[in-house]
Amino acid sequence: MEKPSLHDLTVLLAAIRQLHEQIRDRVVAACEQSDTDHLSDVADETDEDTIYQIDRVGEAELAPFLERHVAPHFPVILIAEGLAGGQMVLPHGASEDEAPWRIIMDPIDGTRGLMYQKRSAWILTGVAPNRGPETSLGDIVLAVQTEIPLVKQHLCDTLWAIRGEGAQAERYNRLTGERRPLTLRPSRATTIEHGFSTISRFFPGGRDVLAAIDDALVETLLGPVQPGRAHCFEDQYIATGGQLYELMTGHDRFVADLRPYLAALLSERGESNGICCHPYDLCTMLIAQELGIHIVDPAGGPVDAPLRLVYDVAWAGYANGALYERIEPVLTDLLQRWHMIDALATSQA
Repeated sequence: MEKPSLHDLTVLLAAIRQLHEQIRDRVVAACEQSDTDHLSDVADETDEDTIYQIDRVGEAELAPFLERHVAPHFPVILIAEGLAGGQMVLPHGASEDEAPWRIIMDPIDGTRGLMYQKRSAWILTGVAPNRGPETSLGDIVLAVQTEIPLVKQHLCDTLWAIRGEGAQAERYNRLTGERRPLTLRPSRATTIEHGFSTISRFFPGGRDVLAAIDDALVETLLGPVQPGRAHCFEDQYIATGGQLYELMTGHDRFVADLRPYLAALLSERGESNGICCHPYDLCTMLIAQELGIHIVDPAGGPVDAPLRLVYDVAWAGYANGALYERIEPVLTDLLQRWHMIDALATSQA
């Protein structure tokens, strides 16, 4: 198989951005026309996640659009929820070996916040050269994420990157149709003091442990809590793409999602680990990396999960190198103290 070309990437970028805008507009329209009770109805329970009615709006667009706008140029393998077996080859009838690209998508990341009109959701897409089943997050060379705004919100952003070419972004005005470039500027702060620093604990199960690690991390870095003072703040944004956006725009300085590391500890308690981050949630981390943000495994090394639906991923994001050097050793030490360092490898075996 020939090495995929820059021309292919240009074709894919244009098509994916168009697809994202189509999904965004359809989902916003659905939010305008349907009440919260309907959109939050459970449509399906899968191995990967709970699927709500609002999710069906985004999923319905994927395969038909790629069949029309991408498959005529070259075959692709689409990986997404709602597909039999979690993936399909387009055009229909083509084989996996013929496809130069694997495309992993999450049409709505942040469903829970959006369906209750609390916070923006995100459309996420990562594209990697097809290396068969071993293709991983580390192989992604093109990433695009597009904001699905609240009904009352008229501005929304799109971010994208090609590996080695830097990151770009655009802000779109839904009222006027105006588009303008958006500068992405991660925080240059060297401490989490008076900034946002978050360890994710969205859902029940192990939140006592995650909170204890969070408190210990802050105390180690900034000292004991002082009366009438707040060292730093947290933001439990229930969307991995949203968390990456907050890092990329300088809103957050540090974010870690340790949920997969709870597996062994919760098993000892006789409890389930519940839902964790998946590869499709993290498929746009390339954009953050192109901005110099450190996205790593919380226990050290790169984040590199296979491009499939059922796989638990832990990750930590540091807005810059100075924060990484300061926080990472402390986090690793805390994971070791809690005997969590090998839990992810055990859970994936």
